[in-house]
Amino acid sequence: MKKAYLVLSNGMIFEGEAIGAEGEAAGEVVFNTSVVGYLETLTDPCYAGQIIVQTFPAMGNYGVIEEDFVGKCALRGYVVREICDTPSNFRSQYTLDRFLKEHNVPGICGVDTREITRIIRENGVMNGIICTALPTDLSSIAGIETGGQVAALSIKEKEFFPAQGEKKYNVTLIDYSAKDALIGALTSRGCDVTAVPYNTPASEILAANPDGVVLSDGPGDPAENTDCIKEVAELIGKVPVLGISLGHQIAALALGGKTEKLTYGHRGGNQPVKDVFGTRTFITGQNHGYAVLADSLKGIGDETFVNANDGTNEGMSYPDKDCVTVQFAPGGDTAFIYDNFISMMGGKDNA
Repeated sequence: MKKAYLVLSNGMIFEGEAIGAEGEAAGEVVFNTSVVGYLETLTDPCYAGQIIVQTFPAMGNYGVIEEDFVGKCALRGYVVREICDTPSNFRSQYTLDRFLKEHNVPGICGVDTREITRIIRENGVMNGIICTALPTDLSSIAGIETGGQVAALSIKEKEFFPAQGEKKYNVTLIDYSAKDALIGALTSRGCDVTAVPYNTPASEILAANPDGVVLSDGPGDPAENTDCIKEVAELIGKVPVLGISLGHQIAALALGGKTEKLTYGHRGGNQPVKDVFGTRTFITGQNHGYAVLADSLKGIGDETFVNANDGTNEGMSYPDKDCVTVQFAPGGDTAFIYDNFISMMGGKDNA
């Protein structure tokens, strides 16, 4: 295997072996704490512009199963301690290394991912590159551009997804780069879903008279999506709205709230979320580097969930506007988020 390097913008260099596609990867270096689910991580479009460091040491042991993909592969680079080239799984179709090559993702293995993770936890996420020849000038790494991902990954034209079984509602999904599970959660609950591009005007959405609007998950800094924020401000209060992840953040900004960049974000399948008005704590899957500042929305909305690790906001409710948003990906024990949205649209029918 060819020698490779991970170079961080703080000047630290980690030497390992090249995996995946040939070439250089440049992006924001973040870590993911999931023990399993690397296929879901690799196909999550919210990682656009980023180099992923997997904290669990061994990756690729159960191979690649395309049925488990959750969306588009949009990450820039992949960092692991050890990669398995002989997966053992009756469902496996091919190796992780082949996946990286086919999706043009350069990677590196054989580095101390624990040390890299500690550096990010202590200093915050930073830019970096994966390369096979050390750069002579490290100053350019800090200026690597990672923005503009929503525009790049959103659908370009409307797409329609019919309800599974009896149709109950028409839902418009604003696609900031939605994962497949979000659409499936809606269609399985009797919703015809019309997905529209990220920059669709509010007037066009309202003219279609949807029963509800969903603001999808997506990558990057929510505040850079100024046009999206403006259009969402025109939607909230006129139709029931559900916001997920990036959609949660854009809704908050549209209502006059603020967001902040987290030191190292929440990325993994084990993020604990506490119900503010109840007694339960849910284990959720998350992938984001920004958080809503709940205090900036006092008098406008109510905080519904907080992260049990760091106390940051994980959900908001705006009862006067028929709008509910959450930072995490609903599923399992938190699938009731979708059911509540369905009930909200039902309340519109009965009003």
